[in-house]
Amino acid sequence: MTVDATYRADLRELNELNFARFDAKVEQRLSVLEARMERRIEVLDAKYEQRLSDLRSDLRGEIGSVRQELRDSIAALRAELIKWSFIFFATAALAVIGLR
Repeated sequence: MTVDATYRADLRELNELNFARFDAKVEQRLSVLEARMERRIEVLDAKYEQRLSDLRSDLRGEIGSVRQELRDSIAALRAELIKWSFIFFATAALAVIGLR
């Protein structure tokens, strides 16, 4: 029985040492994996920020273009309205003059 107890104690100690080594390896590999994931996340974050910046620039350019088109359309419409207003005024003035 004492031999069995000694073997059990030795086996338990050996298992604890093996588990401690295994635990240390798992901890080390998790640390390496965590570092790799952090680097990848930083790279993806940088790419995301760059693409977002590019998108903002593109949108600003497009918005500026749409604004200019809108200004041009409003100016053309204003010119058209002034022309038709003058034609109406001239026609009305001629009609009033013709009635006298």
